[in-house]
Amino acid sequence: MLKPALLVAALLGVPLAAQAQPAADSYPRVIPAPGGEVVIHSAGAQRNYDGYKFAPARRAGDFIYISGVIAGPYGGEARDSAALTDQTRRAFRSIEQMLKASGASFADVVMINTFHVWDGPGFKGTRDEQFAAIAKAKDEFMGPPHPAWTAVGTTGLLADDGVVEIQMIAYAPRRPAKP
Repeated sequence: MLKPALLVAALLGVPLAAQAQPAADSYPRVIPAPGGEVVIHSAGAQRNYDGYKFAPARRAGDFIYISGVIAGPYGGEARDSAALTDQTRRAFRSIEQMLKASGASFADVVMINTFHVWDGPGFKGTRDEQFAAIAKAKDEFMGPPHPAWTAVGTTGLLADDGVVEIQMIAYAPRRPAKP
Protein backbone atom coordinates (compact mmCIF):
# COMPACT_ATOMS: atom_id res chain seq x y z
CA MET A 1 0.00 0.00 0.00
CA LEU A 2 1.23 3.48 -0.82
CA LYS A 3 1.89 6.00 1.90
CA PRO A 4 -0.68 8.79 2.25
CA ALA A 5 2.10 11.37 1.79
CA LEU A 6 2.79 10.01 -1.71
CA LEU A 7 -0.87 10.29 -2.65
CA VAL A 8 -1.08 13.81 -1.29
CA ALA A 9 2.09 14.84 -3.15
CA ALA A 10 0.74 13.39 -6.39
CA LEU A 11 -2.66 15.03 -5.92
CA LEU A 12 -0.91 18.34 -5.28
CA GLY A 13 1.00 17.88 -8.54
CA VAL A 14 4.35 17.85 -6.70
CA PRO A 15 7.12 15.86 -8.42
CA LEU A 16 8.28 12.92 -6.34
CA ALA A 17 12.07 12.76 -6.09
CA ALA A 18 14.54 9.89 -5.95
CA GLN A 19 12.12 7.01 -6.23
CA ALA A 20 12.36 4.02 -8.53
CA GLN A 21 10.22 5.02 -11.50
CA PRO A 22 9.73 3.60 -14.95
CA ALA A 23 11.41 5.51 -17.75
CA ALA A 24 9.69 8.80 -18.57
CA ASP A 25 9.19 7.68 -22.16
CA SER A 26 6.95 4.81 -21.01
CA TYR A 27 4.13 7.28 -20.38
CA PRO A 28 1.38 7.89 -21.14
CA ARG A 29 -0.03 4.43 -20.57
CA VAL A 30 -3.43 3.52 -21.92
CA ILE A 31 -5.53 0.76 -20.38
CA PRO A 32 -8.58 -0.36 -22.36
CA ALA A 33 -11.83 0.03 -20.41
CA PRO A 34 -15.52 -0.36 -21.26
CA GLY A 35 -16.52 2.50 -23.55
CA GLY A 36 -13.03 3.96 -23.66
CA GLU A 37 -9.80 3.80 -21.72
CA VAL A 38 -7.88 4.85 -18.63
CA VAL A 39 -4.97 7.18 -19.33
CA ILE A 40 -2.05 7.26 -16.92
CA HIS A 41 0.25 10.19 -17.67
CA SER A 42 3.11 9.76 -15.19
CA ALA A 43 4.84 7.44 -12.73
CA GLY A 44 3.17 9.22 -9.81
CA ALA A 45 -0.23 8.72 -11.41
CA GLN A 46 0.65 5.05 -11.95
CA ARG A 47 1.43 4.63 -8.23
CA ASN A 48 -1.93 6.17 -7.33
CA TYR A 49 -3.75 3.98 -9.86
CA ASP A 50 -2.11 0.85 -8.45
CA GLY A 51 -2.22 1.76 -4.76
CA TYR A 52 -5.41 3.79 -4.38
CA LYS A 53 -7.37 2.37 -7.30
CA PHE A 54 -8.42 5.51 -9.16
CA ALA A 55 -7.77 6.66 -12.70
CA PRO A 56 -6.13 10.06 -13.15
CA ALA A 57 -8.01 10.39 -16.46
CA ARG A 58 -10.67 8.22 -18.01
CA ARG A 59 -12.05 8.49 -21.52
CA ALA A 60 -15.65 7.38 -22.03
CA GLY A 61 -16.57 7.77 -25.68
CA ASP A 62 -15.95 11.38 -26.62
CA PHE A 63 -15.63 12.61 -23.02
CA ILE A 64 -12.55 12.68 -20.80
CA TYR A 65 -12.99 12.79 -17.05
CA ILE A 66 -10.05 14.22 -15.10
CA SER A 67 -9.83 13.22 -11.42
CA GLY A 68 -9.44 16.03 -8.92
CA VAL A 69 -6.03 17.63 -8.45
CA ILE A 70 -5.47 19.52 -5.21
CA ALA A 71 -3.89 22.97 -5.11
CA GLY A 72 -2.44 24.13 -1.84
CA PRO A 73 0.83 24.57 0.02
CA TYR A 74 3.29 21.72 0.11
CA GLY A 75 5.90 21.65 2.83
CA GLY A 76 6.83 25.16 3.94
CA GLU A 77 5.23 27.02 1.03
CA ALA A 78 3.51 30.32 1.77
CA ARG A 79 -0.25 30.54 2.27
CA ASP A 80 -1.04 33.91 0.73
CA SER A 81 -2.76 34.82 -2.56
CA ALA A 82 0.42 34.92 -4.65
CA ALA A 83 1.46 31.50 -3.35
CA LEU A 84 -2.00 30.05 -4.03
CA THR A 85 -1.82 31.30 -7.61
CA ASP A 86 1.52 29.47 -8.01
CA GLN A 87 0.11 26.33 -6.36
CA THR A 88 -2.90 26.45 -8.68
CA ARG A 89 -0.57 26.79 -11.67
CA ARG A 90 1.15 23.59 -10.51
CA ALA A 91 -2.22 21.82 -10.39
CA PHE A 92 -3.13 23.12 -13.86
CA ARG A 93 0.19 21.88 -15.27
CA SER A 94 -0.64 18.42 -13.93
CA ILE A 95 -4.12 18.59 -15.46
CA GLU A 96 -2.59 19.79 -18.73
CA GLN A 97 -0.41 16.65 -18.80
CA MET A 98 -3.50 14.46 -18.30
CA LEU A 99 -5.43 16.23 -21.03
CA LYS A 100 -2.52 16.01 -23.47
CA ALA A 101 -2.01 12.31 -22.71
CA SER A 102 -5.72 11.81 -23.42
CA GLY A 103 -5.54 13.61 -26.78
CA ALA A 104 -7.15 16.82 -25.54
CA SER A 105 -6.30 20.32 -24.36
CA PHE A 106 -7.80 22.98 -22.12
CA ALA A 107 -9.76 24.22 -25.15
CA ASP A 108 -11.72 20.94 -24.98
CA VAL A 109 -12.75 21.38 -21.33
CA VAL A 110 -16.51 21.86 -21.01
CA MET A 111 -16.88 21.63 -17.22
CA ILE A 112 -14.82 22.53 -14.18
CA ASN A 113 -15.82 21.46 -10.69
CA THR A 114 -13.85 22.95 -7.82
CA PHE A 115 -14.14 22.04 -4.17
CA HIS A 116 -12.93 24.82 -1.87
CA VAL A 117 -11.87 24.86 1.76
CA TRP A 118 -12.76 28.52 2.29
CA ASP A 119 -11.59 28.70 5.89
CA GLY A 120 -8.78 26.20 6.33
CA PRO A 121 -5.10 26.11 7.28
CA GLY A 122 -3.83 26.11 3.68
CA PHE A 123 -4.79 29.69 2.85
CA LYS A 124 -4.71 32.91 4.83
CA GLY A 125 -7.19 35.27 3.24
CA THR A 126 -10.84 35.78 2.39
CA ARG A 127 -13.02 33.62 0.17
CA ASP A 128 -12.95 36.32 -2.51
CA GLU A 129 -9.14 36.51 -2.38
CA GLN A 130 -8.90 32.73 -2.67
CA PHE A 131 -11.21 32.56 -5.66
CA ALA A 132 -9.40 35.47 -7.35
CA ALA A 133 -6.01 33.73 -6.89
CA ILE A 134 -7.36 30.51 -8.40
CA ALA A 135 -9.15 32.29 -11.26
CA LYS A 136 -5.94 34.19 -12.10
CA ALA A 137 -4.05 30.92 -12.65
CA LYS A 138 -6.99 29.34 -14.50
CA ASP A 139 -7.11 32.27 -16.91
CA GLU A 140 -3.44 31.71 -17.80
CA PHE A 141 -4.34 28.22 -19.05
CA MET A 142 -7.90 28.68 -20.32
CA GLY A 143 -9.29 31.51 -22.40
CA PRO A 144 -12.72 32.13 -23.90
CA PRO A 145 -15.05 30.56 -24.64
CA HIS A 146 -15.14 29.64 -20.97
CA PRO A 147 -16.30 26.25 -19.73
CA ALA A 148 -19.12 25.81 -17.24
CA TRP A 149 -17.81 26.02 -13.66
CA THR A 150 -19.30 24.98 -10.34
CA ALA A 151 -17.48 25.97 -7.15
CA VAL A 152 -18.52 24.13 -3.99
CA GLY A 153 -17.43 24.79 -0.42
CA THR A 154 -16.29 21.87 1.72
CA THR A 155 -14.77 21.35 5.15
CA GLY A 156 -11.67 19.49 4.00
CA LEU A 157 -9.73 17.67 1.30
CA LEU A 158 -7.47 14.62 1.33
CA ALA A 159 -4.43 16.91 1.70
CA ASP A 160 -4.72 18.51 5.14
CA ASP A 161 -3.54 21.89 3.79
CA GLY A 162 -5.38 21.56 0.48
CA VAL A 163 -7.21 24.70 -0.54
CA VAL A 164 -9.05 23.61 -3.68
CA GLU A 165 -9.52 20.37 -5.60
CA ILE A 166 -9.95 20.85 -9.34
CA GLN A 167 -11.81 18.32 -11.47
CA MET A 168 -12.53 18.68 -15.19
CA ILE A 169 -14.56 17.13 -17.97
CA ALA A 170 -13.49 17.55 -21.59
CA TYR A 171 -15.34 16.82 -24.81
CA ALA A 172 -12.79 15.57 -27.31
CA PRO A 173 -14.16 13.34 -30.08
CA ARG A 174 -11.63 10.87 -31.38
CA ARG A 175 -10.29 11.86 -34.73
CA PRO A 176 -10.05 9.13 -37.34
CA ALA A 177 -6.51 7.95 -38.04
CA LYS A 178 -5.08 9.36 -41.25
CA PRO A 179 -4.27 6.71 -43.89
